[in-house]
Amino acid sequence: MKKTILCLVLLVFTTVFLSADVYIKQNVHTDAFSMMGQSQPAKDEVNHMWIGKNRMAMLGAEQSFILDGDKNMAYMINHQSKNYVEMALPLDMSKYLPEQFTQMMSGITVEVKPTGQKEKVNQWMCDIYDVTMNMMMFKMNMKVWASTDVPFDWKAFQEEMFSQMAKATMRLTDDALKEFMKIQGYQIKTEIKMNVMGAEMKTIQEVVEIADKDAPGGTYDPPADYKKMDKFSMQDMMQR
Repeated sequence: MKKTILCLVLLVFTTVFLSADVYIKQNVHTDAFSMMGQSQPAKDEVNHMWIGKNRMAMLGAEQSFILDGDKNMAYMINHQSKNYVEMALPLDMSKYLPEQFTQMMSGITVEVKPTGQKEKVNQWMCDIYDVTMNMMMFKMNMKVWASTDVPFDWKAFQEEMFSQMAKATMRLTDDALKEFMKIQGYQIKTEIKMNVMGAEMKTIQEVVEIADKDAPGGTYDPPADYKKMDKFSMQDMMQR
């Protein structure tokens, strides 16, 4: 009888553990900058990442990205325009971008260099990488703190989910993505510096919490009141 009760307790515990999603809270700070005579104040945001079984959601204030492996679909959501683009997996972004941006993607190159340095960010020990990304209009320099000491399968996430998100949000080609995937571990902190049309821009993203939680209802679905679009408009691209 005791053995039976122990088995039932273990079964319940295991079921609860497996049903919980991984929640990741990320703080994002962007320094103030000026571009074409327009000044933008410094900005602080919070992104919420949810990783479930065969699905994920990166939820931001201005845009969100949702991946549903069961449906073989991904959704890029624009909260300013209240619309979203539904995209088939695996992603081929050339099907959904305006022609001008498709041409820009072909010129993207990425170079990843491990520095050999380690540093603890909050509670996670990280390896530090220098990343350079070149595009037609600008060059982006990134410093990435990545940790393999996270409480989920970071490698499966990187290969199955992050790779698709990087194609959608960073417009990476297959070759550029292959280079970017040399970063080993989940990106705990990222410092991004770039010059766009003479404007110096700097953004720091930092994970402050990783926990097992149940995702709220609707987390992995685009908002029901948003308009579904077949492709991104030029206005959508200018807002990103």
